[in-house]
Amino acid sequence: MNGISLTTICLALLLSCACWAKPNGSKNKKPKQVVPAIECDVRAGKINLPEFIVKCPAHCKETKQQVYGTGVFASISSICNAAIHSGIITNTGGKVIVRKMAGQNIYKGSNSNGVRSLSLPKWRESFVVSVGKPKKGVIYPSTLDYVPSRPTYVKTAGQKEAKPPAATTALPMTTMPEPTTATTPEPTTTTTTTPAPTTTTTPPPPPTTTKARAAVHKVRDADSDVSYAAPDSGYTWSETDASEITAWDHRPDISEYERWFYNFGPYLPRSTDSDGNRRVPLDTTHTRVEPVDAWKPEVNLYESGFNVREQEPVPRALEPVSQGDPNCKVDLAFLMDGSWSIGKRRFKIQKDFLSDVAQAINVGVAGPMMGIIQYGDDPVTELSLKSYSNSREVKSAVDKIVQKGGLSNVGKALTYINRQYFSDANGNRGGAPNVAVVLVDGWPTDKVEEASRLARESGINIFFVTIEGPDDSEKPNLVETNFVDKAVCRTNGFYSLPVNSWFALRKAVQPLVKRVCDTDRLLCSKTCLNANDIAFVIDGSSSVGTGNFRTVLQFVANVTREFEISDTDTRVGAVQYTYEQRLEFGFGQYNNKGELLNAIKRINYWSGGTSTGAAITFAADQLFSKSKPNKRKIMIVITDGRSYDDVRVPALAVQSQGVIAYSIGIAWAAQDELEYIATDPDKEHSFFVDEFDNLYKFVPKIIQNICQEFNSQPRN
Repeated sequence: MNGISLTTICLALLLSCACWAKPNGSKNKKPKQVVPAIECDVRAGKINLPEFIVKCPAHCKETKQQVYGTGVFASISSICNAAIHSGIITNTGGKVIVRKMAGQNIYKGSNSNGVRSLSLPKWRESFVVSVGKPKKGVIYPSTLDYVPSRPTYVKTAGQKEAKPPAATTALPMTTMPEPTTATTPEPTTTTTTTPAPTTTTTPPPPPTTTKARAAVHKVRDADSDVSYAAPDSGYTWSETDASEITAWDHRPDISEYERWFYNFGPYLPRSTDSDGNRRVPLDTTHTRVEPVDAWKPEVNLYESGFNVREQEPVPRALEPVSQGDPNCKVDLAFLMDGSWSIGKRRFKIQKDFLSDVAQAINVGVAGPMMGIIQYGDDPVTELSLKSYSNSREVKSAVDKIVQKGGLSNVGKALTYINRQYFSDANGNRGGAPNVAVVLVDGWPTDKVEEASRLARESGINIFFVTIEGPDDSEKPNLVETNFVDKAVCRTNGFYSLPVNSWFALRKAVQPLVKRVCDTDRLLCSKTCLNANDIAFVIDGSSSVGTGNFRTVLQFVANVTREFEISDTDTRVGAVQYTYEQRLEFGFGQYNNKGELLNAIKRINYWSGGTSTGAAITFAADQLFSKSKPNKRKIMIVITDGRSYDDVRVPALAVQSQGVIAYSIGIAWAAQDELEYIATDPDKEHSFFVDEFDNLYKFVPKIIQNICQEFNSQPRN
């Protein structure tokens, strides 16, 4: 009896264990990865996770959401466009794994897969993307934790003062400026609250020993003793995204419309004094904004030790913003000499000159925008291109600039404007020519040639205003002889203005303004990607075939995609030929890249014989005869066989008109004809592939050659 009971108990225990191990009698199922969907404009910095997976929608490329960097991207980049740029997904969308990492000191822009990324000198957080296939056993969050909008700090009457968060250190500065209350829409946040911090005061640094100008430089009179202001780090970041940047808004005086215009968000008006007058902006021209700490997922904004209080908006009319002179739409940067050799009186004359220029050019958002860099031992941004939107504000800001001191390192300043100043973050508009005007007392104390060359290749038009330049007895003391001719955009006199005396500097205002506003003569604005008339001469003979012809058209589209297309930038035309010739479209017929690529796609295969020589003559008559002055004329001939007619005479004729000819042969193309067609040297302009499918390999080589030739052309 006892044995039977014991057996019964054991069976019951076994059945219970089996039920616990396999509920409902089913097998354990592997958890399924749920992939949250995002929009094209979602940036990596908006998501408060160190690593996650997302699904991008289709057609993100068309949204042109900005991307910063190559391979490793700044966290203010669009996730989806960064994935397209990296080749992780196509424009049809797809799954992407995002992994956060520390910020980089520099992000280099590039053009890849139809997405052009921008360069950025520094950012606090980065990310990389990979194919959206999680490793075995890895499950990513099925929902995304979005970072809430960062509140903007204000002080209200009668409210206790609280310290602002210590994520950012600003040195040196007096009282913090009154920032504007902002509301930034977020995917999961519907309201934004604003705490009330205290304005803080930091004592200025002790005086430092001044550096006398190099011995080779001229000695000025006794008024050269000036107060010294500590230089900033060279990085002055704008508020591109309220949720991404924790630094205080460093712009001391900016109108409401301008703030909205540059930051793309509805900002409330700044607070006023009890009498209704706007508070006087404080001098923060030398404020140094340190980079914030690396991203930490465990930090909660609302557990940082400061209170949150919602502010009621105070209705107030927006200040009008000057539209400026539309006939002088340039992004204009002045490099002002802050070296000790000038002295107090001459530095004041230089500031008066800049104020007069600001008044003469009529600064405005639809016209010229003006910025200032002061250089000595190192360059410092005094005004970014988007700091002020009218001449009155610029003049007021110029009056507050304090002399920096040091040497006259112009070369270092030119490197700075090329790498950092003319950037989207500083207000570079892209569609306006970049102009840099260097004001130098005597001569530079470093070399300028290499820095100037790199700046010109970036499309910066460099002018030099040399005050009291070296005389014949002083020229042997120069660090670099003929420094003006080595620096300016062209050595034809247009870009250089010698001034005999500081007291005659104001007479140069009108001549300088007239030159910088003459955009048709700003030749250095042109780059290898925006200064061409390109004609494709395409073989449509019977030996090509329909399928291969589509491959040729894809090659044409891939080359075209690399250029900046518009009526004032690169223009593209196409000719298809057999025994006869047909103009598919001419220069300027399609001034939008999307329309142009569609036009290439719509070209119909013709079929027939091969008369390459006649096609070259036809392209010269129908396309290059209509080229614009200052455009580089480029012809790309694509053929798969020997021509029935002579190619040598037509090729020589078109090259004599200044056309740079490339020849691309496929399969049965004759090597000798390819070399006759191509511009010398043949190895740089003539290519051959065995199969049509290998055409794509030559796209980077052709673009590289075009840019190298452009950058090496004579500057006169």
